Amino acid sequence: MKILIVEDDLMMGAGLQAALNQAGFEAHWETHGMAAQALLATDSFRAMVLDITLPDLDGLSLLKALRAQDSKLPVLMLTARDTTRDKVQCFDAGADDFLVKTTDMEELIARLRALIRRSGYVGRLKWGKLVLDVDTQTATQDGRLLALSNREFELLQLLMENAGQVVSRSRLEQALFGLNRAGESNVIEVHIHNLRQKLGNNSLKTVRGVGYALTDS
Repeated sequence: MKILIVEDDLMMGAGLQAALNQAGFEAHWETHGMAAQALLATDSFRAMVLDITLPDLDGLSLLKALRAQDSKLPVLMLTARDTTRDKVQCFDAGADDFLVKTTDMEELIARLRALIRRSGYVGRLKWGKLVLDVDTQTATQDGRLLALSNREFELLQLLMENAGQVVSRSRLEQALFGLNRAGESNVIEVHIHNLRQKLGNNSLKTVRGVGYALTDS
């Protein structure tokens, strides 16, 4: 899971990045608010750890701009400020959690995991030339907008969330139709066929007797 750290304190930022990477995250670190804002417009993250005091664009302004775009990215504010007023300002701006700067990385990582788990946020998925924006329910391939049905979108999302792996037919059925209708018909095959027509014949691989996987594109 990709995490964005926005922290101008070099020691704190480096420590956060190392701790998150060691915990199994893919941590990207920015020291300036405007650089982080530009990155958020082009890349996808599962959560952000955000400081308030930053060069050129402070954390609260960055957060407000993010929420004004209707982004649901989970945000953990990490700051040296510890007054009730500071906390209220952060939550009013759209923060999901607040933590006073600490060297106890175990608590921070636990809070971050809980935040991601509660939010269920996915955001934007990328695989080769495919980009799936879950917030706007749009999909593009090499910049071209794809006309997908709701079921095709859901199917592609599950495949992209597991890109590089084979997703079983039964898992796809359960995700799309629930346990009651799983295995009733060849509806998954129909949707896979339609997706191939829209993405390209070589975009999806069938593993006989197992399931389906996205191919490198």
